[in-house]
Amino acid sequence: MENKLETIQWLLQDKADFQARLNLIPYDGSPEVKENSSGKYLYIRKRVNGKLTSTYVGVYSDDLYQLLLRNSREARELKKNIRKVDKQLAEAGYSPSELSTEVIKNLDFARANMKSNIYDQAVLEGVATTFPQTEEILEKGIVNGMTADDVQKILNLKHSWEFILDQDVIQADTDYYLLCHIAKLVNEGFFSYGGKIRSVPVSIGGTNYVPPIPIESVVIEHIDEIRKSDSNVIDKAIELCMYCMKTQVFVDGNKRASIIFANHYLISNGYGLLVIPEKEVSEFKKLLVSYYEGEKIDIIAEFLKEKCWKRMELG
Repeated sequence: MENKLETIQWLLQDKADFQARLNLIPYDGSPEVKENSSGKYLYIRKRVNGKLTSTYVGVYSDDLYQLLLRNSREARELKKNIRKVDKQLAEAGYSPSELSTEVIKNLDFARANMKSNIYDQAVLEGVATTFPQTEEILEKGIVNGMTADDVQKILNLKHSWEFILDQDVIQADTDYYLLCHIAKLVNEGFFSYGGKIRSVPVSIGGTNYVPPIPIESVVIEHIDEIRKSDSNVIDKAIELCMYCMKTQVFVDGNKRASIIFANHYLISNGYGLLVIPEKEVSEFKKLLVSYYEGEKIDIIAEFLKEKCWKRMELG
């Protein structure tokens, strides 16, 4: 039975990953060239609710046309993979549970705030971006005046948030394996094994703290202990976040992965969002260094609850 549940969890993660990648494709449909007396123009043709639609993209160029063709092929392949996973889930006996009203509202709350959350996370990581630039990257996948690495980091954050906000994934356990998948998405394009537990030493800028090499069984056990403790939801989410950051489970992307991981736990319980706002980044980094160097979690936890916890008015 346990193996069956693990299989279902991995399939749900794969499905959400495919869906998140599909959501990242800016133009989903078949390219169409239209010509009139003023020139040639590119459109995207797709069927929406049984009706054939045609959406303008831009003036024709070979590069843009080839991009649309690649997008179309990638979208078809992703949809094929999603159908395949759906079939495997059905064969495994999976049927989605009904989400509570609080969780549904929290998902909507997270989606409504996703652009600002990603911007704040990018700033925390030192990405040189403005909110309008971040918004343009999230909507179009490109922007002028930013490095390719910074653009990739922002797209990876979008991919990771899309992943945890999937209706199936939000029902999965906030466990070590989910953390690894988030880290893989966060590190995509930078590390081949971005979701694998770290096996080499790392140093952290601004502190003398050197995290030991993590042991997988210990990390799994500690995450489970936090989740099963008697603490309330927000305290457990903060502890999950802080433990993963301090442990430096992965070679890179630990802050990004840890925050998104903690948000999966919060959202799955209908408890809002945990994001460090741009104006609080400097204070957070100071408190984080103190925590790394032995300060009890209480001080940074109080800061996070007061300054970084976005609560919903469920009404």
